[in-house]
Order: sequence, then C-alpha cells, then structure tokens
Amino acid sequence: MKWKKFIIAFIIAFVFLFVFGFLWYGMLMHGAHQQVATLFRAEPRYHALILGHIVMAFFLTLLCARFVPAGGAGTCSLLGILVALVYAGADLITFAVQPLTRQILIGWVVGDLIQFAIAGAIVGAIYKPAAAHITFVKERPR
Repeated sequence: MKWKKFIIAFIIAFVFLFVFGFLWYGMLMHGAHQQVATLFRAEPRYHALILGHIVMAFFLTLLCARFVPAGGAGTCSLLGILVALVYAGADLITFAVQPLTRQILIGWVVGDLIQFAIAGAIVGAIYKPAAAHITFVKERPR
C-alpha cells in the first residue's frame, strides 16, 4: 500500500465528506429536517459528527486502496456508488421505523450517491499509480 498517497487521499476525502455533508444535509436539507425537528438534537454532538466523517473517509479510502490497487477516478467512483447504495439501505430502514418524510429519504439517498461517488473519484484520482508504471504500445509501421 502506498501510505503517503493513502494518508493524503484520506485527509482530502474527509474534508470533502465533511464540507459536502454540511452543505447538503445541514444547509440544503435544513427545511426538510425542520418538518420533523423533534427527531433531531437541538445541538449536534460535534465530536461524534467529526468522528463519523473520519470513519467514512478512512474506510472508503481503505476500500479503494485495497480493492482498486490500480486506482483511477472512474473505478473508485463506482465503488463509492456501491458504498452509497449500502447507506441507502440503512436510510430505507430508518425511514421504515421513524416518521421521516419521503423528501428526507430521497434527499438522503441522492446525497449519499453524489457524496460517495465524488469522494470515490477523489480518492481514486489521488491514489492512481505513478506514470512510470504505465506502459504504452507502439503503433505498427504501415
């Protein structure tokens, strides 16, 4: 494993996930969340919020590094979409047992898909192999 690239990809993925989460879930979906405000804390527990983003960024980076060793934004983005679909399953379960609106469910699922697709692409772009490992095929003379 390329540890320097791993750590850089992890940190950048964390920053992206945290900023996207704030913008999407905290700002864009604020009105939808206010419809069921009693289900949410008045004041978030920021230490848990930060730790949660660290966990998501670390394991997404680890999945990309471990299972897509050649790197690449496209392949890791696809892996990010698959991770988001796992989150979508958890969102559906939460929707089944809590009185959330369909607007919140759709916002969460769409947000997960966008967030993890982009985060996967970021990790894949950073973790891609060095150019020295790429070989080119010469064109045949005619």
